[in-house]
Amino acid sequence: MKILMIGLLVLCLFLFVRRGWTKEVAGPSGVGSVYDFKVKTIEGSEKSLGDYKGKVLLIVNTASRCGFTPQYTGLEKLYERYKDRGFIVLAFPANDFMGQEPGDNGAIKQFCELTYRTSFPLFSKISVRGAQMAPLYQYLTTASGFQGNISWNFNKFLINRKGQVIARFGSKTDPMDPALEEDVLKALAE
Repeated sequence: MKILMIGLLVLCLFLFVRRGWTKEVAGPSGVGSVYDFKVKTIEGSEKSLGDYKGKVLLIVNTASRCGFTPQYTGLEKLYERYKDRGFIVLAFPANDFMGQEPGDNGAIKQFCELTYRTSFPLFSKISVRGAQMAPLYQYLTTASGFQGNISWNFNKFLINRKGQVIARFGSKTDPMDPALEEDVLKALAE
């Protein structure tokens, strides 16, 4: 019986660590929402996501040389359509998938603004998987309630006005997809 209990305890401990239920994986100490994270803007200055309290956010990992890159058009449309109601797209360029975001922050900003006329916030290039994964993405993929690795560029996390993740969409979901837009509208209505 003792061996069985020890075995169960070890299994529980393994699952606890494996699923990332620790402060280190979840982000800063005391993290309760995405508002608890600090990130760098595309220009290199520090920005608290707490500055977006009370807003509905769509956090997206992006890339300039991906088959999904034209989604910048839909992201901008969605942002323009609902920004006056408290909706913001936050784009995090990442070079984690087949080198599809090779440029530096300046090149990324120029590409987005000139090619897609983006006006939503862009942030410094980060890693969204592996050992170098940014703390925000550690939280999003392990402790947000929507666990799982980032599958590719243009994965999307919808955040309510309280800073909680309420939906997750894969790369194939266009930003103007009716289901995604419906979830944005529900979040804005809360």
